Amino acid sequence: MTIEPTDALIVVDVQNDFCPGGALPVPDGWRVASPINKIVIGFDHYFFTRDWHPFDHCSFSDEPEFIDGSWPEHCMEDSPGAEFLGDLHVPSEATVISKGMDPDKEAYSGFQDTDLADRLRARGVRRVFVCGLATDYCVKATALDALRLGFAVVIVKDACRAVDNPAGSGDAAFEELKNAGAAFCKSGDLVDE
Repeated sequence: MTIEPTDALIVVDVQNDFCPGGALPVPDGWRVASPINKIVIGFDHYFFTRDWHPFDHCSFSDEPEFIDGSWPEHCMEDSPGAEFLGDLHVPSEATVISKGMDPDKEAYSGFQDTDLADRLRARGVRRVFVCGLATDYCVKATALDALRLGFAVVIVKDACRAVDNPAGSGDAAFEELKNAGAAFCKSGDLVDE
């Protein structure tokens, strides 16, 4: 698969709180860094989304059930947990998109209440490659919104990991994305290994 000048990479929420030792660790979440680091240099355009929650965000629960609307406190703005994973290479010229900043709104998609779509269009982007954390939440929501907004979407499967709660939700997310029109690849399809 050839990366074109009209392609962009969207790296979703590879943050400390979603990796081992974080408040809301995705199983093997840290493993997405290596494939992402391999492919990012092949793109002219790359965007890194991050949860950037206020301390009183509506998704936070004192007794979290680890489901939609009931999460432990995570990725609070300017906290160590909200920082990008140290092993992840974030180029200095990367565009960072902060999301989930409204205390009264859950926000999984990198497009929700952000200017990501406008930034992509301003650069003439027509196809986005989406990867990161977590497959069954923010990756899925970001990719579905990209499709809805008219972008072609490719999911970099080996650069994604799922919460997988309930069990199987990661695979179900891939199936939903396939049915919505997303294509799939692996990092090795984009770079010479």
